[in-house]
Amino acid sequence: MDFYNFYTGHEFEAYEFLGAHYSKEATVFRVFAPSARGVGLLISGVEYPMTKIYNGHFYEITLPDIKEGTCYEYRVYSGSGYTDHADPYGFGMELRPAHCSVVRDINSYRFHDQNYMKSRRDTKERPVNIYEMHLGSFRKPSDKADDWYSYGEIADLLTPYLLESGYNYVEFMPLCEYPCDESWGYQNTGFFAPTARYGTAGELQELIDKLHQNNIGVLLDFVCVHFAVDSYGLMRFDGSQLYEYPNSDVGVSEWGSCNFMHSRGEVRSFLQSAANYWLKEYHFDGLRVDAISRIIYWQGDERRGENKNAIDFIKVMNGGLKERHAGCILAAEDSTNYPNVTRSLGEGGLGFDYKWNMGWMNDTLEYFRTAPEYRTRDYHKLTFSMMYAYNEDYLLPFSHDEVVHGKATITQKMSGYYEDKFPQARALYLYMMLHPGKKLNFMGNEIGQLREWDEKREQDWELRKYPMHDSFYHFIVELNQYYLTMPAFYSGDYVREGFLWLDCHRESDCIYAIQRNACGKDGERDKEAGKAAEAICGIFNFSKEAKQYPAPFIDDAKYRVLLNTDWERFSGGTKEEAESYSKGEIILLPPYSGILFCRVGDEVTEKEQQ
Repeated sequence: MDFYNFYTGHEFEAYEFLGAHYSKEATVFRVFAPSARGVGLLISGVEYPMTKIYNGHFYEITLPDIKEGTCYEYRVYSGSGYTDHADPYGFGMELRPAHCSVVRDINSYRFHDQNYMKSRRDTKERPVNIYEMHLGSFRKPSDKADDWYSYGEIADLLTPYLLESGYNYVEFMPLCEYPCDESWGYQNTGFFAPTARYGTAGELQELIDKLHQNNIGVLLDFVCVHFAVDSYGLMRFDGSQLYEYPNSDVGVSEWGSCNFMHSRGEVRSFLQSAANYWLKEYHFDGLRVDAISRIIYWQGDERRGENKNAIDFIKVMNGGLKERHAGCILAAEDSTNYPNVTRSLGEGGLGFDYKWNMGWMNDTLEYFRTAPEYRTRDYHKLTFSMMYAYNEDYLLPFSHDEVVHGKATITQKMSGYYEDKFPQARALYLYMMLHPGKKLNFMGNEIGQLREWDEKREQDWELRKYPMHDSFYHFIVELNQYYLTMPAFYSGDYVREGFLWLDCHRESDCIYAIQRNACGKDGERDKEAGKAAEAICGIFNFSKEAKQYPAPFIDDAKYRVLLNTDWERFSGGTKEEAESYSKGEIILLPPYSGILFCRVGDEVTEKEQQ
């Protein structure tokens, strides 16, 4: 470890020095505790005094014949006595409520994803369709709240499901060890320790390896704003506020947790090393960084001003990760209007690849909650997002946050009764796919789940027994496959030439028409698309009445119907027929419907779609 970089906040490999480093012959334990009067290593109730090294701020001990899986703690002495703490850099922890660190050999697993890792590259002109999930409640072996499948068992359940369903990325909610199930992993105690709920470090590495071998990217939700207040964790680790602010006005978060003090180089190096650790040692393809508004502004409140030190930290972290991990994805969960979140560091930005488009999400879901008779009034809730669509490189999220705590699930949010909700939800998802930006959908949304997410229960997979839910799932699968195989859906996400309103002034009819064009980052038409669609169009009727509508296509070509959200096989009322239209021809738009068209001659064949 470079000690100068550690203290100045530029170290990314601190975990290679600190923590418990296992070998069959001996295990080396090192901990950073600058204000401590002394530190002892506790194993099975026996305390082994540790020796001060370097400048006296670090402690070390080497013990022979330590078995992998051995539990240990640090007894940290201060002026007021001592406190027992888990290892801040520990590679494993016990399952709550136990909380000792666990010796793990993170180098024992051998990955088989070399071809995948070599092929990883920038995703701006590629499809990114993310399945967000809470690993413990995707599927469960029993009805018990604390009964979970292991990482390895989940791999065998999850991989074929993602392939079948048309998702090419999975995003796991936080997997760093955490004490409270209800926090979902957003209040951590072990920033380098995969949660023991689902197994060991090697088993998590195996899960990611299996996903990669099936060309599925893996993202991790990463928390670098705050940490849990449990006494064995980071709080007052060496008797002082080593990781947190000394002032409670900025030191305590709105969730009651401790805010990291990002002005300290040692804290920055801790967090940067954790981020690098997950990407390097586990082969994660990127991070969704939580609560960026609390990085940008003090306590997330714009009125309190920018937190310059925290902003500098996120820039250094993002820059360092990009240098070390080609093609990795860094996504910001940020609800503020702070500019240039997805601009490069050289352009004065924060260096993220994507920003969650919370404005689009809120406006869109609010529109679909609204009774149809009021949608003429709210018509431009759906057009407003294109006024700022190119300010950042956005990702469109229907995430876990939108299906809990009384908010209702995505399908539930649709206006009206049960029979009305599904056609609207199908049209909503087609609209989402045609809107610029990468996509994220939380587990259960794809089956039209009507029960809010509960981390203690698995998803309601039995809903697939009911035709309305099963047909909804098959609609999502078909839509996902079109998204993955047709460059017009994704290659022009971040250039103005990739999107065109064909019609956005049918306020009285609640009709919208969109064209997406396959084009590269410079706005040029995609010359390598081959038979994949060069242009696709979507026409939507979000009113409760059928409409006759003249086709708004901009050229004289024929356009064929690829997908109609009202087809009978999706539990709609329209018979599926081979249909094509020219500009000006009348199209019948069923209530609450969307129709996807492609230019004749640009179709994706069934073989190519599969």
